[in-house]
Amino acid sequence: MPASDAVLTQILAQLHALQVSQQTLQAKLDSFGGGKPTSLLEPKAVSTPPSHTPTSSTEAAGTQPVAISKASLASTAPHTGTPPSASAHSDKEREKLLYPGRVNLTTYPDQHGIEPHPLIWGAADPATRGAIICSRLPSSIKHRNAIGAHSGSYSIYRALSIAMGALSPTHKPDYSQTEPPVNLPFQPAWADPSKIVSFDPYGHLVPTVYRKELEEVGLDIRPSIAVTKAHMKMSELDDSARKGELVVDGKILLKSRPLMNPDGTESQAFSGVEVNVSKAAVEPVWYLPGVAERFGISESLLRRALFEDTGGMYPELITRPDIKVFLPPIGGLTVYIFGNPAHMSDESKELTLRVHDECNGSDVFGSDICTCKPYLTYAIEECIRGAQKGGVGVVVYFRKEGRALGEVTKYLVYNLRKRGGDSADKYFKSTELIAGVKDMRFQALMPDVDKMVSMSDMKYDAIVKSGIPILKRYDIPDHLIPPDSRVEIDAKIAAGYFSSGKQITEADLVKTVGRTWEETEH
Repeated sequence: MPASDAVLTQILAQLHALQVSQQTLQAKLDSFGGGKPTSLLEPKAVSTPPSHTPTSSTEAAGTQPVAISKASLASTAPHTGTPPSASAHSDKEREKLLYPGRVNLTTYPDQHGIEPHPLIWGAADPATRGAIICSRLPSSIKHRNAIGAHSGSYSIYRALSIAMGALSPTHKPDYSQTEPPVNLPFQPAWADPSKIVSFDPYGHLVPTVYRKELEEVGLDIRPSIAVTKAHMKMSELDDSARKGELVVDGKILLKSRPLMNPDGTESQAFSGVEVNVSKAAVEPVWYLPGVAERFGISESLLRRALFEDTGGMYPELITRPDIKVFLPPIGGLTVYIFGNPAHMSDESKELTLRVHDECNGSDVFGSDICTCKPYLTYAIEECIRGAQKGGVGVVVYFRKEGRALGEVTKYLVYNLRKRGGDSADKYFKSTELIAGVKDMRFQALMPDVDKMVSMSDMKYDAIVKSGIPILKRYDIPDHLIPPDSRVEIDAKIAAGYFSSGKQITEADLVKTVGRTWEETEH
């Protein structure tokens, strides 16, 4: 037997001995509970110490709490966000109320009491597929079949709200009247584990398809998709309508209500237009085997990287190989649908698509160093025109700020570019000098598409490689490109991005230069 195999065998034997020791200790702890099996995972009732110091007028008058049961996991602080120190209990007492058991850093597949709720990713119906459960509440913790937490990056704010006493950890959402106003029928891709790997296709149906598990079994199951309808209002669309480039049809594009003067009378000024849209918010839900396959790496390497390079945030990525679903603490995406949503799955209808990655500086605040907002606006207008012709338009808005490098890295790159000579030949190199890589969006985690409003080769390749044909691509018209963002566009074209116009050579890149800081100072 090779030396490496002998070492591995020894390690496995030691792990098995530790496991047996843990189970023996658990059995002894269970015997202390009067013969009734209890789990280290299960929070227990906590009695208030007799030395409790009154902190309110009621307690000072002699009304002392005697015992606190599981039900007292609910917050003792008012819902105004009063700090725990100002509430009826000290921080230490509140911590015992919220988390009465020992700290459980991780769990193991055959640990006492562990019984994951059945889950078959890619099953053709939600009952067979099974609900996704990641909650650590007493009713659900032993049945968890997913690692992570709902709400993506916002899960951190939920934890803070619970710690501050503004939110009860046992709050049960009321999902009545929240069902989607738009019908999104079952699609064959939902039953193919290789087609959908980064979100839960049944995420918008949780309150209805898992009602029994929610109401009768008491499991903590939450939607990861919400679908609604809205009107979109943008000043750029008003300008296009004023110039006759967009036409009000009363169905897709509507005329806005009249503006009001300060004195309350109706203004005669042009009130603009608004777009009738359906939209869906989608939280990330990763099927780890499928994600690993998309990236061409092993599942074990994916798990190790996710564990190590997030500061060891989720130990169960290592200790629970039986759990295949992970809810990462990252931003999700929003899907805006222009026209009839049913047309998205109708191959006879033309589908116009824009896959857009978040750019706060341009999309919201109008920064002109990039083309993000002009391109997004142009795509929305193309989606409107396509829907008015009987097709459907879709804009997928990903939360991947700065090519998923983050806004801090993006601004550091801006500084380097402006100080080091902002020319197109240095565009990607500037990013690599700061981030070590020019792009971390990895579009492998992304419908038949007739028209794709995008120049990105990564997005195009990801869609086409998944078996989806794209019939026509749109690049951004030159007249919509801000002068200072010409550096970005020329660098991208030279790097292989799609362009229907002239091609850019390496020799051309040095001639494209951005605005210096001095030019902006007055």
